[in-house]
Amino acid sequence: MPFLILLRHGQSTWNLENRFTGKADVDLTQLGVQEARLAGVLLESYPIDIAYTSELKRAIQTLDIVLKEAAKNVPVIQSAAWNERDYGDLEGLNKTETEKKFGAAQVLLWRRSYDIGPPNGESLKDTYHRVVPYYKKEVKPKLKAGENILIVAHGNSLRALIMYLEGLDEKVISELNIALGIPKIFEYSRQMKLLHVRNLLD
Repeated sequence: MPFLILLRHGQSTWNLENRFTGKADVDLTQLGVQEARLAGVLLESYPIDIAYTSELKRAIQTLDIVLKEAAKNVPVIQSAAWNERDYGDLEGLNKTETEKKFGAAQVLLWRRSYDIGPPNGESLKDTYHRVVPYYKKEVKPKLKAGENILIVAHGNSLRALIMYLEGLDEKVISELNIALGIPKIFEYSRQMKLLHVRNLLD
């Protein structure tokens, strides 16, 4: 029975500084490195056949650390399809200061709404429409063939994929938070029926 493992990268420098990160290519913090190492330890006993990641180094670094800690030597495919959503004019801004400027309700709408994006940025809907087609074309056939797959990506690209995988509606997905560095396991039957979903560390 194949597994799909989803992992949000470890803490980045802009996560630490409470900034909107988006497509900015920032590094992991030392805590982020530790989170990636723990994820690797947690995944050591799981067979992995292929790994996917975004083109942003916080995800690439996390995947490299995970594979090293888990002692896995597998093919790695990078794709911009897994990149974090573009936060447009908000990118690099401190979230608390942005709330003071525009109001908490407006910032919450930009951050959590399905189809309303930040100024000159992507909505979750936009992210969904690049993530899900790539998943259907590149990943799902491998799961059907029985391969176990690890995807290391970002909060919003993974939210978009989880929305599709679990059939979540816009309200539920707006309330979903994905923790940094904690693997989420989707177990499927050979007929691709979703059997179990669980976090390895709550």
